Amino acid sequence: MIVHGHRISLALGLLMAPCIGFAQQLDNTQIMTTLGQAKAAAPAVDVALLVEEANANVGKGVATLPNWNKLSQLSQLIVEIDFENNSTAIEPKSYRTVGLIADALHHPDLFRYKFLIVGHSSATGTAKRNLELSQKRADAINEALSTTFAVSPDRLFSVGAGEEWPIDPGHPESADNRRVQLINLGLLK
Repeated sequence: MIVHGHRISLALGLLMAPCIGFAQQLDNTQIMTTLGQAKAAAPAVDVALLVEEANANVGKGVATLPNWNKLSQLSQLIVEIDFENNSTAIEPKSYRTVGLIADALHHPDLFRYKFLIVGHSSATGTAKRNLELSQKRADAINEALSTTFAVSPDRLFSVGAGEEWPIDPGHPESADNRRVQLINLGLLK
């Protein structure tokens, strides 16, 4: 499992996120430190509105939309989770990563927060298909965390961005664009 470290400056410029976590090897401490940097005055994010905007902007990008732009202000971690080709089945080697995320979410320092799982794809295939697949993959991570790893489903939300928010816009078909973001949405209410 690799977290994209060679694209730090590009990702920071693209996402403008103050608290994105990158490293060569993901560990529990890194997850907790990165996602635990929640701001007291974090903007409220309406996940249903994010889904609506993503569906309305297929092929046009989402990063500059006001509601999607709010995400860049939140603590987040970008991880690589491998799926079977053109599928929502998580590769067995990626279950370790999902388990590490679950362990961190169960830690008392993160237990009171809710999280958004954002699925991304590369630009292979149609934009509409990539959006659908990224949503299904984000949902698969959500389901794995809530069922297999017993993270409360009330704390987890998921949305697909498809190919609309690439980490490497100069190479839209690059595998680097296939990723998952875990974003701290703030305290549970």
